[in-house]
Amino acid sequence: MAQSPSPLPPLDHTQPESAETSVEFPDNRLLIDLCGVGDSHLVQIESHLGVQIFRRGNHLTLIGDSDTRARAAEVLGALYGRLEAGRDVTPADIDAEIRMGGAAPATDEASDGDQIEMFQGGRIEIRTKKKLIEPRTDAQKAYVASLYQNELAFGIGPAGTGKTYLAVAVGVNLFIQGEVDRIILCRPAVEAGERLGFLPGTQEEKVDPYMQPLYDALNDFLPAKMQQKLKEEKKIEIAPLAFMRGRTLANAFVVLDEAQNATAMQMKMFLTRLGEGSRMVITGDRTQIDLPRGQVSGLADAERLLTGIDRIAFNYFTSKDVVRHPLVAKIIEAYEADQ
Repeated sequence: MAQSPSPLPPLDHTQPESAETSVEFPDNRLLIDLCGVGDSHLVQIESHLGVQIFRRGNHLTLIGDSDTRARAAEVLGALYGRLEAGRDVTPADIDAEIRMGGAAPATDEASDGDQIEMFQGGRIEIRTKKKLIEPRTDAQKAYVASLYQNELAFGIGPAGTGKTYLAVAVGVNLFIQGEVDRIILCRPAVEAGERLGFLPGTQEEKVDPYMQPLYDALNDFLPAKMQQKLKEEKKIEIAPLAFMRGRTLANAFVVLDEAQNATAMQMKMFLTRLGEGSRMVITGDRTQIDLPRGQVSGLADAERLLTGIDRIAFNYFTSKDVVRHPLVAKIIEAYEADQ
């Protein structure tokens, strides 16, 4: 619906003057980036907010009801502010601004050591070696703050809400800052450990397919050569949950992914690995339990037993926090309605 450049439609003088708002952007170069290729960014804002946006020169004219126009103007202003600060605007940034908005943008003057100060009403940023990550929903923002502020945190909710991705990003950030010495990522690899024997290859080759989502997250945050070096030095470990037995995990950032498929005994084993100077994050989706019928999920058991304990935080997500393809949220809602 966005047009560039094109004349404004003739005004309908039967409508009140307040039916449109004009917003001026002084830098035409930044305005081009704000609008996106083929005005794709404006189209995204239009479709989410139900507003019409027409571009003429360095003005954008917003047409819609007053609340919608005010919200669109706020989103456009915040995105333009990102560009003025020398930062990019991507579809993900637009989505985050539409969902959250209103938070004061963080400045580049904040050092890595100032990470927690950024929680005081500003926008949270997670700095990694390859990219800067920002939560895209209020639940994600609360979750990230919780990961920094608690030694043991749970992220519980449907697929696509960023539970594991954000946890790995925080782990990389703390490792870069020197607050932890290692990053340990694990998952329940299979329902019964002996099934690994049916796969060809070495033990690592058998395990890797189950760990691939964790590798994918790490690849977003660390250069390949650095990642390989850290793995060789055992500064980064990616392993099945069963491999945690008997260990004490000190000065480490530890993530247990897909925790709904850990048994109650496995969960107890994992939680009691927590050592001095370490932090643990446990993520899972209670609707995707693959354990045999009658087997209690360790995630549900931990939630029942540990809720209310100081320095243990539970963070919950819903379909409204899904940040994958918009259809994913609708699919989750359809399954929830059927249940």
